Amino acid sequence: MIQRIKAYILSDIASDADLSISNDDDLLGSGIVDSMGIMKLVAFIEDEADVKIPPGEIVIENFINLNAIEQYLKTKQD
Repeated sequence: MIQRIKAYILSDIASDADLSISNDDDLLGSGIVDSMGIMKLVAFIEDEADVKIPPGEIVIENFINLNAIEQYLKTKQD
């Protein structure tokens, strides 16, 4: 799942076509994902992972990097 999310960020959200990201890169602080990008990312994750992400859970701690997203998704699948 994380590889699909990473590919989505690189192809549909990030503006720099030559960008590469690692699982611990700060997606928000680095500007890779902005506020509009986070909303697109959440919609993508909801569709791909078949989960519902409540607005109260769209916080920096859950979406700061790919590792955080992976940990967050684990909590949604339990």
